[in-house]
Amino acid sequence: MAIPFGRTLACALLLAVGLGFALSNARVEAWQALLPLFEWMETTLFGVIGKTWGGVFAVVQAGHLLSMAMLGGAVLAADGRLLGVLFRDQPLAAVQAQAHRVFVWSLVVVVFTGVFMACGVAIKIYYLPVFWYKMLALLVGVLFAFLVRRPLLADDPETLSPLVRRVVAVASIMVWFTVAATGRWIGFSG
Repeated sequence: MAIPFGRTLACALLLAVGLGFALSNARVEAWQALLPLFEWMETTLFGVIGKTWGGVFAVVQAGHLLSMAMLGGAVLAADGRLLGVLFRDQPLAAVQAQAHRVFVWSLVVVVFTGVFMACGVAIKIYYLPVFWYKMLALLVGVLFAFLVRRPLLADDPETLSPLVRRVVAVASIMVWFTVAATGRWIGFSG
């Protein structure tokens, strides 16, 4: 038997646990426990290449930015269609499917290039609070995309109420804008 509003309850529980963790001393202890991981990251092959050859780092960073642009374009195309402002002559389900495919591949490249770049400056970003905000925003974005947005739109999105489609689209745009803004903030922070 399915629990009514099961996904909503699970999200509320996850949010409550996250808030409890954020307000406890466990957060500080977990952050301090991650320092050896970040020190190790700088000694990996990616870390050595990222610190030694600035040209390689710049090329990977360019790939990261291009894949972020592709990801943002996929989000804007899909959510713009949900809002009814873009691609109105295309079927909603088709736009969602194609944009999701671009989104997934872009996300894979974003994560891979992001890990490479993080290895080159691991200790520096460890001490940047905005890095942790970006990681939190990225986690929220990925969870929202795959656990809320995708299942909600998996069947025929046309059957959802226009209000639900608009709320999902606006929430998605806000989350991914936050990811992009905090990522840009990292660039200005150091």
